Amino acid sequence: MAMAVSATCAGLNLSLKTSAVVSTTAGDGGRVNCSVPRLGSSVFGKGLQRQSSGLSSAPASALAVRGRQSGRLMSVRATLATEEAPPKADLAKLKADLLATVAGLDRGLVAEEADEFAANAAAQKLEAAAETVQLPEDLDKLDGKWRLVFSSGFNTGSYGGQRPGPSISRSPFLLGTVYQRIDVFTRELDNIVDLRFPAPWPLPPLEITATLAHSFELVGGSKIRLVFDKTSVKPLGTFGQLPQFDVPKLPEFLRPRNNSGAGTGEFETTYLDNDFRISRGDRGELRIFVKV
Repeated sequence: MAMAVSATCAGLNLSLKTSAVVSTTAGDGGRVNCSVPRLGSSVFGKGLQRQSSGLSSAPASALAVRGRQSGRLMSVRATLATEEAPPKADLAKLKADLLATVAGLDRGLVAEEADEFAANAAAQKLEAAAETVQLPEDLDKLDGKWRLVFSSGFNTGSYGGQRPGPSISRSPFLLGTVYQRIDVFTRELDNIVDLRFPAPWPLPPLEITATLAHSFELVGGSKIRLVFDKTSVKPLGTFGQLPQFDVPKLPEFLRPRNNSGAGTGEFETTYLDNDFRISRGDRGELRIFVKV
């Protein structure tokens, strides 16, 4: 009896001074008391009590293997989580990079082919990093007056389009500031352009603001279809006291046609926030705007 009790208690490895008394069963069915360490966690205490009462437990080697396997699993999960959640792109930096790329190109008037390629690449990075524009959900962001900071193809023809046309840089007028005014409530879109026509001395140059008025409709996704309405001209400078007037429309058979028919066109808004916008037209042109 004494030997059994001694062996049973020794098997519990009681070496701590702070201890508690638990019961265990001797070999002949009698009960004896052993002193076990009082651990900080009740979970460990219950575990020792189960071991001392003869309940089955996993071998130490099995527990060690499970611990190593659990550690590896946690490491794999952490690695996968890192790979599945890459850091979000800094849209502000991408916008700054794009503006830096087109700076000094005079809205694209002096851009060469390499400049247009670089601008397109920078725009694509911003488009890829941002969420897809959805209209009409994001329509309110379109509302307001936007200033054009870059248009592709100004120096190569067709106002940035893929079809051939005159280069604006070789036109008889000088291009001033270009705006786009959008009213999402009335579904109106106006392209507003300041133009300056040189005149031989001593005549003063002719300065005007031309407004190309359109109505627009949503055609799905982030696309907008424009329908041309009229062109209005307001003289400026020396002739600023003259009233605004509308330019007579060309006969329909003389109006330029595009993919959507005479007097219409489409563009897609590929990036949009509260103060920055990228659009791509149905003639392949890239246009970049900032809100004013």
